[in-house]
Amino acid sequence: MPPVANVRTHGEDRFGLEEVLAAKGERRISVCLPARDEERTIAGVIASAVVPHFGPGSSGLVDELVVVDDGSTDRTAEIARSAGARVVSRRPGGDKGRAMAAALDASGGDIVVFLDADVENANDRFVVGLVGPLLVGDALFVKAFYDRPIHGQPSGGGRVTELLARPLLDLLFPSLSWVRQPLAGETAAHRWVFDKIGFADGYGVEIGLLIDVARGFGAESIAQVDLGMRVHRNRPLSELRPQADDVLRTALGRAGLADRA
Repeated sequence: MPPVANVRTHGEDRFGLEEVLAAKGERRISVCLPARDEERTIAGVIASAVVPHFGPGSSGLVDELVVVDDGSTDRTAEIARSAGARVVSRRPGGDKGRAMAAALDASGGDIVVFLDADVENANDRFVVGLVGPLLVGDALFVKAFYDRPIHGQPSGGGRVTELLARPLLDLLFPSLSWVRQPLAGETAAHRWVFDKIGFADGYGVEIGLLIDVARGFGAESIAQVDLGMRVHRNRPLSELRPQADDVLRTALGRAGLADRA
């Protein structure tokens, strides 16, 4: 574990909208959603970022919202446009890391926020919480953490996180063992941080970002923010296996053990 002084953990109501707006100044904020076949939930996630933060009569916190349609076969792109997002299509798709890279290229904000598109209970506190440590504090990179219900229980979701990602950090990168949701898709950073670090391919992108930011700028440059409870689709094990494989390969590669991946 790192020294307690280096652990930047913020509660759900740590940052208020007025405080964050006052600290924003002339900086622009982009919200980006990589999305593949998320027609059921994407409008709600967009609404959580757009209202009340975007457009005429809004708070003015969010300056643009970009959806990268990562090869969807459903109405994700159509619904996203109708909900007010600018949509960038990426085909053949199916690679979260490359979708995030495409979103960064397509956006222009000084601060870039990524949100997952499959969340069922996204709310306007997500964006405020994620940008708070960047605008009000001096963090460079922010990860969300939250409770993850599954099968009617209030917790227990995030099986790849608890069974693989966190043990990997404990073993190979102990200075990051305090990070509660290393695979969280809700993350934010200054654009120049993403530009310098880049994005790993596939589902290894989240743990790769975390490790690379800690190596490049120190673990103390990272903050985590409580977003309460996050409800989303819990995937079957058959879909989790490829995710776990990407996470394992990326972590081992960062640890210099790529020949074992």
